[in-house]
Amino acid sequence: MNIDEAYYSAVDLLKTLISIPSLSREEEKAAEAFRQFLTDHHVEYQTLGNNTWCSAFPFDESKPTILLNSHIDTIKAVSGWQRDAFTPSEEDGKLYGLGSNDAGGPLVSLLHTFLVLREKPQAYNLLFLASCEEEVSGKNGAELAVTHLPKIDFGIVGEPTKMNAAIAEKGLMVLDCVVHGKSGHAAREEGVNAIYEAIPIIEKFKSYQFPKRSELLGPVKMTVSVIHAGLQHNIVPDKCEFTVDVRTNECYSNEEVFEILKSEMACDITPRSFRLNSSNINPNHPFVQRAVTLGKTIYGSPTMSDQTFMHFPTVKMGPGDSARSHTADEYIFLAEIREAIEIYVKLLDGLKL
Repeated sequence: MNIDEAYYSAVDLLKTLISIPSLSREEEKAAEAFRQFLTDHHVEYQTLGNNTWCSAFPFDESKPTILLNSHIDTIKAVSGWQRDAFTPSEEDGKLYGLGSNDAGGPLVSLLHTFLVLREKPQAYNLLFLASCEEEVSGKNGAELAVTHLPKIDFGIVGEPTKMNAAIAEKGLMVLDCVVHGKSGHAAREEGVNAIYEAIPIIEKFKSYQFPKRSELLGPVKMTVSVIHAGLQHNIVPDKCEFTVDVRTNECYSNEEVFEILKSEMACDITPRSFRLNSSNINPNHPFVQRAVTLGKTIYGSPTMSDQTFMHFPTVKMGPGDSARSHTADEYIFLAEIREAIEIYVKLLDGLKL
């Protein structure tokens, strides 16, 4: 398969996937269509739930292994769409449709890179994984699938990055916090108002600075994003609950950030999970250096992806623009898909880890 053949095939597959609703945890039909495509192209594959993976043959355990990965699920269509989100349409060089940019474009580009490179002997084994549940950080997506794969030495996670290389990305930890007071009648000087007690703590979350700052990702960022308190207007609230969105850098694990906050904040703090840690790769990695040679920007990404579940060196890189993700009338430029396949092949063909 040459680049032209790969490009036209990738666009056709993307149109097929756009036309099939594939919300997170509801990807069955999209997974079926994806597997039918592999069957039609004589690619053997394995499955686990709605995850599908395949490898280039022959597989040599003495060689390092590279994983190409992107996800088949999408968010729900947001309000404001002027087009049918599930009808792929071309206009002015753009392909419109839900998931076209995030992450259909990266998905089909990486798959067709796999189809091109599987025909050439390489100094590494090549795997491709189409995973599910990325948009909800689900436990049955890439997190589960990678535990069933051979040892991976390097991975590319396909997300819209304008084909620049994100060599680090922030992690996520969500904290549920509670400040206690004492109820009383609002007409009298009774009780301890939990809202008033919470205000200085919320202000501290806003202003607190962790000492370690990342060159690529900046500081740990915390945002109080939800507040609940009170039952009715004439009762002094005895409890104020609020949620904090914490974006961690690679200088700290989520557990370390939690322990620091537990000692600093005068409230009850319960983490929902420690699973979604920050990730990074050495800038001197051979793939990163090739990307720099091709003029690609390396940077740290504030958004999270399935990289968080891959405990091996990864780069987040793909066609499209993150600013188009989760927006009405989502689109990708068709030329971005061709360019992505060309660049991926240049970066991976002959690569030595």
